[in-house]
Amino acid sequence: MPQMTETDPTLTRQTAAFLAIENVSKVYPTNRGPYTVLEDVNLEVKEGEFICVIGHSGCGKSTLLNMVSGFNSPTTGSVKLKDQPITGPGPDRMMVFQNYCLLPWKSAYDNVLLAINSVYPQKSKTEKEQLTAHYLEMVGLTEAAQKKPNQISGGMKQRVAIARALAISPEVLILDEPFGALDAITKEELQEELLKIWRENQLTVLMITHDIDEALFLADRLVMMTNGPSAKIGEILEIPFARPRNRAQIMDDPKYYELRNYALDFLFHRYAHDEDDDVQEEVPNPGLLIKKITAGVLSLAALALVGLGMFQTFAPKGGAPVSEPAPESVQE
Repeated sequence: MPQMTETDPTLTRQTAAFLAIENVSKVYPTNRGPYTVLEDVNLEVKEGEFICVIGHSGCGKSTLLNMVSGFNSPTTGSVKLKDQPITGPGPDRMMVFQNYCLLPWKSAYDNVLLAINSVYPQKSKTEKEQLTAHYLEMVGLTEAAQKKPNQISGGMKQRVAIARALAISPEVLILDEPFGALDAITKEELQEELLKIWRENQLTVLMITHDIDEALFLADRLVMMTNGPSAKIGEILEIPFARPRNRAQIMDDPKYYELRNYALDFLFHRYAHDEDDDVQEEVPNPGLLIKKITAGVLSLAALALVGLGMFQTFAPKGGAPVSEPAPESVQE
């Protein structure tokens, strides 16, 4: 049987966790009464750990990570980084979305430079340019630096988004299913690239995925969520494979298939997704949902609004900037 970790919050702690999610619940008011997305979620993450979160749609994965990023807040409980409550977005945490969230009128280079300008205004122009070039090189995009998002592939767009996130040197990198829309070959290439970046930068990573094989290759621990509403952490699997990892080698290990089958059983037997859930599940009040999404967009001002202001200043009269896509719904 795969090794599992205890999620009981009453366990004695010798020291405060690097990232602590403590007794977190999230409840939205709706026309039919309170709707509980998450209930009594507890998770402690070590510094430098790679955590993958998996579960069916509607189980609150994105809601949980939005609380870590600061785009959302718990109804009850707390989320703490280095024993300090998270009350909003900050440069110590950076989120990478599946839909890239790049400014379409700016080149790959300028998308990364925008983040650096926003977080490090005191640095010289030369220092900023060197940092931008460094992080684009890190993700293999030196040759495509001057291309705009509509001139590059989906995999390259995601590389730009990762480079932009890393450029501000966050302590926690938050990834909301970043490779879900990519083809299998590109996905595997970026998984390898992500592990390399994680090792070199000693980041703490939280990543949502629907791909069990991806989670087993990347993660130190796999957090499996129960179904919503009132979702919680069902089990946490320890991933025992030594690092650095070789994909072919771990797939030859019998433990790999034991863990894979255990996760599949959790998702598709013990917590099988009821198709009726999509019909019966209450949607949070649209007005409140819009406010939450708007708050998330405004929280990205360091990346989006600065660029928008620059565009409006220098764009020809009559030109209108392209709207930037909002973060994922707070209820996934």
